[in-house]
Amino acid sequence: MNAPIAMRRHGELARIQARALRAHRRRHAMEAHGPTRVSLWLPLTPFFWLLAPFVFLLAPLLLLAPPMWRVNPYLAVFTIGRVLTSLGGTEVDVDAHDVRIRLRIF
Repeated sequence: MNAPIAMRRHGELARIQARALRAHRRRHAMEAHGPTRVSLWLPLTPFFWLLAPFVFLLAPLLLLAPPMWRVNPYLAVFTIGRVLTSLGGTEVDVDAHDVRIRLRIF
C-alpha cells in the first residue's frame, strides 16, 4: 500500500483491461457455439392427480363466497381440472439473444 498513486492507478487499469478482455473472449466463445439451449420437462398431470382429492375436500368452501360469485363447487372443480389437464403436451419456447429455453408440460 506504500506504492505511489500513479502505480496503483496503473494496476487498477491493468485489472480493468484484463477483465474486459476476458469478457470479450467469453462473448466470442458463446457466439462461436451458438446460443445456450435449455430444455425442461414438467410432468404436471400426475401432480394434479395427487392434489385432486384435496380439492374435492375443499370445494364446499366455495359456498362461503359472496352471492355474486357463488357457483356449484363441484362443477368449478371439474372445470378447473379439465383446463389444467388440457395443458398436457404444451410446449413453450422462449428465445433470448443468448439462451433458448423450451418447456414441455405433460
